[in-house]
Amino acid sequence: MTQDIPVRAPRFDLHDVPRDWLGGASLPSRIVDALSLVFPDGERFFIRSVRHYLPGIEDPQLRARVRGFFGQEGRHGHEHAKFNRLLERHGFDPERFLQLYVRIAYETIEPRVPPHLRLSATVALEHLTATLAELALDSPLLDDADPELRDLLYWHACEEIEHKSVAFDVLAEVDPRYATRLIGAGIAVAMLAGFMGLALAMLLRDDGPARESEAGRRFFEALAARRGWIARAWVDYLRPGFHPDDQDNYHLAEAFLRQLDARLAVARAA
Repeated sequence: MTQDIPVRAPRFDLHDVPRDWLGGASLPSRIVDALSLVFPDGERFFIRSVRHYLPGIEDPQLRARVRGFFGQEGRHGHEHAKFNRLLERHGFDPERFLQLYVRIAYETIEPRVPPHLRLSATVALEHLTATLAELALDSPLLDDADPELRDLLYWHACEEIEHKSVAFDVLAEVDPRYATRLIGAGIAVAMLAGFMGLALAMLLRDDGPARESEAGRRFFEALAARRGWIARAWVDYLRPGFHPDDQDNYHLAEAFLRQLDARLAVARAA
């Protein structure tokens, strides 16, 4: 994809977001909370993995897209750090998880993984976030979410789709071997499953008895209805010759991003 990747700076007011922000259901809220916990340091890892190869990228268009990718991922990390501070206000202790996560993932494991596999793991995780983004935008998964937090998640989802091919195109230029992509995918799945599972377990331990609601039922029904599609998206990723643009979902992001860009333009003019 050769389109520009603009860096936006939206502001989301999360002050009044309730503890069980997804329609009063605790488990769906904690699942997304756990995903948010891994995002800020994960986004910084993505940036480091791609930046390592930036000096050797000669295509000016790809270099421009990479810089847009850096800007977008940096903003995502910033807004999810605010999201994570919300957990503190609701009585959770995210710092306990974050210290463990950073020590194991980025201080111990990352330096021992060669750069091409760090980049490949980033590519696989970018595919996963783009897949989750399409799920969020094209299903009722977040229909019952708090409106302000839902806007944050939709914005993040849209930009994940917008820049979904950047890291892939860098990998294709510096190490197009199929084996590299497969090994990186294995690393990515193992790391994300392990750390998100740990984050969720720690959140649930602090949360007390589960609080159910109709919104929670709708959340899990939306996941169940798309489970086959999610599996196919991953099978497709493992296909030789795959490219992220094979999955045409840019249109899902366009309408929301037009509204957001217009809102930001008004804010800058004020």
